[in-house]
Amino acid sequence: MSLSVMAQKLSLKGLVNSQNGPVENITVKIVGFNRSTRSDSTGHYQFNHLSSGNYDLVFSGIGYQSKRVKVTLQRDTAIINTELLSLSSNLNDVVITGVNRATELRKSPVPIAVISRKSIDQNVNTNLIEAIVKGVPGVTAVTTGPNVSKPFIRGLGYNRVLTLYDGLRQEGQQWGDEHGIEVDEYAITRAEVVKGPASLTYGSDALAGVINMIPYTPNIRNGELKGDFTANYQSNNGMFGSSIGFAYHKNDWKYTFRATGKTAHNYKNKIDGLVYGTAFREYNLSAGARVDKTWGSSKTAITYYDNLMEIPDGSRDSISRKFTRQVLDDGDDIKNRPVVPESDLNSYAINPLHQHIQHFRFYNTSQFKFGTSDLNILIGGQQSVRREYNHPTLPGQAGLYVVLNTFNYDFKYNLPDFAGIESTLGINGMYQGNRSKAATDFPIPDYDLFDVGAFYFAKKSMGKIDISGGLRLDRRNIKWDDFYVGTDVKTGFGKQVSATDATGELQFPSFNKNYYGLSGSLGFTYNLSEKLLIKANIARGYRAPNITEIGSNGLDPGAHIVYLGNRTFKPEFNLQEDIGIIAYLKDADISMELFNNNIQNYIYQSRLTDADGNPVVIVPGNLTYQYQQSKARLYGAEVALNLHPVTIKWLNFNTSLAYTVGLNQNQELLTKYGREAKYLPFIPPLQVRTEIKATAQKPIGIFAQPYIKIDAAFFGDQDKFYALDNTETFTPGYTLINGGIGSTLKSRKGKTFCDIFLQADNIFNVAYQSNLNRLKYFEYYNQSPNGRSGIYNMGRNFSFKVIVPI
Repeated sequence: MSLSVMAQKLSLKGLVNSQNGPVENITVKIVGFNRSTRSDSTGHYQFNHLSSGNYDLVFSGIGYQSKRVKVTLQRDTAIINTELLSLSSNLNDVVITGVNRATELRKSPVPIAVISRKSIDQNVNTNLIEAIVKGVPGVTAVTTGPNVSKPFIRGLGYNRVLTLYDGLRQEGQQWGDEHGIEVDEYAITRAEVVKGPASLTYGSDALAGVINMIPYTPNIRNGELKGDFTANYQSNNGMFGSSIGFAYHKNDWKYTFRATGKTAHNYKNKIDGLVYGTAFREYNLSAGARVDKTWGSSKTAITYYDNLMEIPDGSRDSISRKFTRQVLDDGDDIKNRPVVPESDLNSYAINPLHQHIQHFRFYNTSQFKFGTSDLNILIGGQQSVRREYNHPTLPGQAGLYVVLNTFNYDFKYNLPDFAGIESTLGINGMYQGNRSKAATDFPIPDYDLFDVGAFYFAKKSMGKIDISGGLRLDRRNIKWDDFYVGTDVKTGFGKQVSATDATGELQFPSFNKNYYGLSGSLGFTYNLSEKLLIKANIARGYRAPNITEIGSNGLDPGAHIVYLGNRTFKPEFNLQEDIGIIAYLKDADISMELFNNNIQNYIYQSRLTDADGNPVVIVPGNLTYQYQQSKARLYGAEVALNLHPVTIKWLNFNTSLAYTVGLNQNQELLTKYGREAKYLPFIPPLQVRTEIKATAQKPIGIFAQPYIKIDAAFFGDQDKFYALDNTETFTPGYTLINGGIGSTLKSRKGKTFCDIFLQADNIFNVAYQSNLNRLKYFEYYNQSPNGRSGIYNMGRNFSFKVIVPI
């Protein structure tokens, strides 16, 4: 009895360290016993109630080499401290997007790419999505000027790509063609991209993939205050950007704060000159506080986004091709407007016809630890306010004025490991309500939406094979009441009215419908060796139709489009197969990914024409699009090569290729129109990006690791386009040459003064139009004197950026 009592008093504890300090979430197992624990936020671990004797401890964690330690336990308490070595970052990046537990990049069968802050800083970007497009093969963007980029993954976009901010769904008015992502690009330190259906974790709207934008998390010593100041100037549109951020650590608490501002006048190219209606002014504020305790952690954060942004309508003088502007409401003739004065083209002032977008975000994410399991809770509230001003005679009157309020919830319980299986149960969703305010145009009705979904996810490692997968069931309800639109007798513009108003017409009859989705995935990674992997995954995704696809019936003044929806649409479902081969060699990293994606009930836009084939004009000067639904198939490949010769450490060569084909499988249209209806709209052409970079391995005076690089972006002809009703036209290919130099400036004592980046995009000022540029189709004449149609992309652009630590 006395020996038994003594055995229960023996303890084993210690500290897990690395070169960067204490390490949390390291699993510590006692070999041969069903005993394991994890290191806490301070790196400490502890076992109690052990018997005396010899033990083998195994320390393992994401991004670290596993370590085995022999222990002899004789006294009441034994202290075993250990230091773990980091693994090569290209083999074991920690990812948290599209999966439910932190996992190593090499073990995930789902195609995932990661782009760092360093990569973002070393490119010329006017927004965050543009930076991701340049850094991740297979990701493109539909653009409307320099400040609006809607992400597409492997040819699918809009509500099929789910964007996250720190794990929270980004909920704005994503349905609009010119509605961008409301995120501060200077606040993001890392972006993770899931390429393929991720409905298992997030439910509807992740049919094509997920982009998670992760803000800065401080990793500083207790009592330390750090910060940085960023300044950026770009020559093409005169953009000035500045951002200042601070981080403070005190005991168990970490605090962050950031403020950002950007302003730009119209951009230019050698065909159009200065493009009227492309100026913008953006402000961002964010703050957060995180506490780490033995029971887990909790983070609360708030963000504010405010953007004044112009959108061009493309109106011009027919002979001079100079841009014109609308000055009348009644009697406006889009082909007979006054020319914009030269002084207004270079002005930073926002013109009266513009958009004002505000986004507020408040959320809390917490983790509660229970031994070898943990509960993760994310709760957030968002408000998106969008005003689009389109009345020159009454500039203070918004054409579109909508307010979207969203409440998000996400609960995930990571169960204790059982027989080597790591599993997660979860339930998440959202409630949102969208309301029109004092507007004159109503493209969509006021609606309420409620989402709920539950899932189970599991993964297991069996020798050289890592397997993961799961199932999910979703339900979405969308409803709205009768919505009447009448006439304001004072202004003559439209307004929302009651059913009893004599001027009112029923624009949106009431609607109430539930959508259900079953989704899931199953995949494996086969480690042929430490350096060679084969990955395969099959996933079923689900997306309920968005509000504009089922409910739209009116003008979106910012997009210059009249949308017509279809209330009978069914949810989209897709089945995507992925296979990839990845080799991590001594002098090179090589990867090849192939995908095949079949979609049921695919929804897309098509121009509306009459019986004679002429475009239907409901609102003069605005295009009319009607949504269609059919089967579709997308397939393609992505290949990447990263050369980093061991014997030539200063040299790095990267090249990537991405190719996607999108096929419209609407047999009725194919039979009637043939090739004109064969392909899907907004499919990117063949793209090849190549970069050669030389980095000094030793300081040159005050310059630490200075680099010089040159890169080329080749875009092939896009002759596989949706040509029916001239929805799209042929787009010739082009090549852009870019370059840059940069360095960290340090004193002889090693103190960092700043980081500087000098870069140039489109060095040879090539005149080009991307097939994903909506401005390509902003044209109101069948012919023009210079033989050019639509608006061209940005010309040569020099950028200077400096980051000063505080």
